[in-house]
Amino acid sequence: MRAAIVYLGDELSAAGYRLAGVDARVPAAGAETGLLEAAMREAQVVLLGMRCAAAIAPAVLEPALASRSPLVMVVPELNGERPSIDPASRVRRLLGVEP
Repeated sequence: MRAAIVYLGDELSAAGYRLAGVDARVPAAGAETGLLEAAMREAQVVLLGMRCAAAIAPAVLEPALASRSPLVMVVPELNGERPSIDPASRVRRLLGVEP
């Protein structure tokens, strides 16, 4: 059985995808192409972080993006930046617990 979704990209984004139940993998430098090819054999949808996609040769990446099965998409990364607002604080404010 194929995995529903595989994410390939940075550690911070991968952690978020894992929390959502996605099979998230962080490729070592130079291993991006091999992991993309493996993910395409294993998944129905492959999500590539922008830096991971940039490390893959266009001759490999372009046909992958054009394939209909699996669907391959490039998604944005956080680039190590923290969100400007703490999500827990925002929830507390929305609930009226904190001003």
